[in-house]
Amino acid sequence: MAAHIGRRLRKGATSTAVAAAAVAALSASQAPGVAPSADGADQSLSDVTPPSPDGSATGNSPYYTDLPPLNTPTKPGATTPVVTGPAEAGIPATVLAAYKQAEQHLKTEDPGCNLPWQLLAGIGKVESGQARGGRVSADGTTLTPILGPVLNGVGFANISDTDNGAYDGDTTHDRAVGPMQFIPSTWASWGQDANGDGRKDPNNIYDAARAAGMYLCANNRDLAVKADLDKAILSYNRSTEYLRTVLSWFEYYKNNSHQVPDGTGVLPVDRSDTGTDPGSTPTPKPKPKSKPRPTPPASPSATPPSVTPPPATPRPTPPPGSGMPTPKPPTTTPTPTPTPPTTPTPSPSPSATVARLKDAGTGLLTATAGTVFAERPAVTALNGAGKPVARVAVRFTITGETDSRFPDGATGVTVLTGADGTATAPALQAGERTGEFTVRATVVGRTVAPVDRTATVTARQADALVRTDDKELTAKPETEFADQVQVKATYKGAAASGVALTATMIRAADDATANEKGPFFKDEQGNPVRTLEGLTTDANGMLTLPKVFADGQTGTFLLRLTTTGGATLTIELKVA
Repeated sequence: MAAHIGRRLRKGATSTAVAAAAVAALSASQAPGVAPSADGADQSLSDVTPPSPDGSATGNSPYYTDLPPLNTPTKPGATTPVVTGPAEAGIPATVLAAYKQAEQHLKTEDPGCNLPWQLLAGIGKVESGQARGGRVSADGTTLTPILGPVLNGVGFANISDTDNGAYDGDTTHDRAVGPMQFIPSTWASWGQDANGDGRKDPNNIYDAARAAGMYLCANNRDLAVKADLDKAILSYNRSTEYLRTVLSWFEYYKNNSHQVPDGTGVLPVDRSDTGTDPGSTPTPKPKPKSKPRPTPPASPSATPPSVTPPPATPRPTPPPGSGMPTPKPPTTTPTPTPTPPTTPTPSPSPSATVARLKDAGTGLLTATAGTVFAERPAVTALNGAGKPVARVAVRFTITGETDSRFPDGATGVTVLTGADGTATAPALQAGERTGEFTVRATVVGRTVAPVDRTATVTARQADALVRTDDKELTAKPETEFADQVQVKATYKGAAASGVALTATMIRAADDATANEKGPFFKDEQGNPVRTLEGLTTDANGMLTLPKVFADGQTGTFLLRLTTTGGATLTIELKVA
């Protein structure tokens, strides 16, 4: 069931000796080549995700083999699926949010991969039954660890411990871990922190879904291409039976899926090893029942006559004083009236109980270009009684003309509300484009009034501006100045990059209007100009001005530089 641990040897398909030889050969080679899959399909190892450091296979590691129903909830002629239907189409809310968040992340991180969330759902169904029906906490962590079988070589691959039991609790051998079933050595390379708690946890559906998505997209795969899609799934488990099972769920979820409350997802039953739960001892398949022999029709003469049993003879009551106990009459136990089974009514999803969103006291959203916003947008989900609602998926979306982004360059993120009903967006990174934009908060899967917050990006600032040398700037009339002006901008002592400056030939120290005579710059057509706007410092806070030219006027003239942060510098230019 583990991700990325090679081929799975189909039960009964080969002898133990052949299985051991196949695993040993793969482990020993450690090189790209062609390896036969468990069911005979050749897969090029150079085209799949690189194997885990131990290079081992899963052996008979189990996975769920249930197939989707034939009847779908899509109405005839409908262009989009309806939100009700077979229970198998339901995906727990938090699990579904994790799959969609991973899809959005890969759209930014690796847009050429074209990862659909339904593929993650198909693998999650086969590997863990959607985190055991969505038994996860508010932050997406499974309520109890999901562990595969001990990989000790008994019926499965023999993988010695690689994580000192940190993830699987086993310091002797490894086990596949979490809703997407990564073995520890693979998780060490591909683990992600998608829920922003500072940990890479294979038992967290957000972390595991993103890791699975990045794993499937490895080697520059384009999952919109059938060949790459097959290679990606086979890199998770090299069995064509596994491939067919995942693809069947993938196709099913593309047209038939809806959100259900966490903990109410349908648990699969059938597994490849016929066991009842990952990590359990496989149970043997029941022997087929022998067919009963047909009973020949009875002839009338063969029917035995009915016999009425004689009435029971009552036991005599012993005479008084005989010393014998008087028998008690038999007691009859009343037959209990069977209680008809009750069908539990599923609780509504948290999102379905939300009546409105309110701002959670977000401060002023403002930041200088290129910096991180100090405040983070936050909202609280409330029900009709004004009480906070936990575990609600809230979508924060950036709208407007801006290049500001959430982490990983995302323009939208989904966050679950906590116990206090509050969802806080991750920190915003201000882009280079100044001005205002909007951060909108909405409830996923429910129509309530959104909460909009205005965010502002201000220009980069400098509080000091100095020349990089102290050379006297002189020129003769009708010539150019030999030295160019170079300055450095700083903010709180550090180099201020990207700061906008304006250079103006001013009339006097107390008169900042542009001069009409004296030194000048040249525009693109070579015409004299005495004001330059849109100048910007480089990454080191440095700026070198264009060349300065003198006209026929002589004397001392002033050049003034100003920044958006208020820093100014006045430089003397002499023409003699």
